[in-house]
Amino acid sequence: MAVAREELQKDLEEVKELLTNATRKRVRDVLVAEKQKLELEIKNQPPPKPKDVAEEEKSSLGGYTVKINNYGWDQSDKFVKIYISLNGVQKLPAENVQVNFTERSFDLLVKNLNGKNYTMTFNNLLKPISVEGSSRKIKTDMILVMCKKKREEKWDCLTQVEKESKEKEKAAYDTTDPSEGLMNILKKMYAEGDDEMKRTINKAWVESREKQYKGDIPMDI
Repeated sequence: MAVAREELQKDLEEVKELLTNATRKRVRDVLVAEKQKLELEIKNQPPPKPKDVAEEEKSSLGGYTVKINNYGWDQSDKFVKIYISLNGVQKLPAENVQVNFTERSFDLLVKNLNGKNYTMTFNNLLKPISVEGSSRKIKTDMILVMCKKKREEKWDCLTQVEKESKEKEKAAYDTTDPSEGLMNILKKMYAEGDDEMKRTINKAWVESREKQYKGDIPMDI
């Protein structure tokens, strides 16, 4: 868009120069009409935008960017608080620690901390937040992101994705058959456990089957 405006300006300057040298009425009329047309086009062009903020930030970033995955969080009646540990962050200029909020998300950018940049993004927050009421605080070796709740209610987790994941996991155990629920729990423990845990589960399973065959346990596991 800026290029188009610049080209129109150059055309206008050339038409003005030609108009200065033109002597024949017909030629001057054509040039005047063209001049007015160009001036109108330039007037209707949107004003030049400042350099894109994201590009400006990108060009100013030094080193490489690290995605932050570790954090802690808690909540009060009015705020959800996210704690991010970063050694030496308090030594940075305040403008190097930026947080952008929307009603259901926020993203954190820490620029040039010990030669690295750090980012963290939370999309699909569990509930809406107040953009104006949210903020960030820089403490010793830590950033505190404070999301102002729009409604003073308890959050069970931070994002909608976490909620759906918990509901699916709960559904796997909530069965009408108690033995099926037990089997699901054992399968999860076996899949996530270490070698010792797997040996323990295997042993319990074998003993359970042996007792069942002997008639000690009248249930089908």
